[in-house]
Amino acid sequence: MKIRPLGDRVLIEPISAEEIKKIGKISLVMPQTVDKERPEQGKIVAVGLGKIGKDGKRVALEVKKGDTVLFTKYGPNEIKVDGKEYLIAEEKDILAVIE
Repeated sequence: MKIRPLGDRVLIEPISAEEIKKIGKISLVMPQTVDKERPEQGKIVAVGLGKIGKDGKRVALEVKKGDTVLFTKYGPNEIKVDGKEYLIAEEKDILAVIE
């Protein structure tokens, strides 16, 4: 199933249950049971066309498909498509792009 978010919304695939956390040069794999809180990081899999500005012109999003982003913990809405969990967020809920 293909999903195209509307307006300034983006479809985010949350970071997997086993999140890799780096401490200096050492990487630790933390199972989901350690931290059951909602993820705040994910990869954008689809973006909307952008919001319509006050002048009637479409304002393009600053993020694009493939970006890894940090987002507000409770801003995005959870959805399930074909058994896989995704988040739909407005661009304002995205805090940063991880480069």
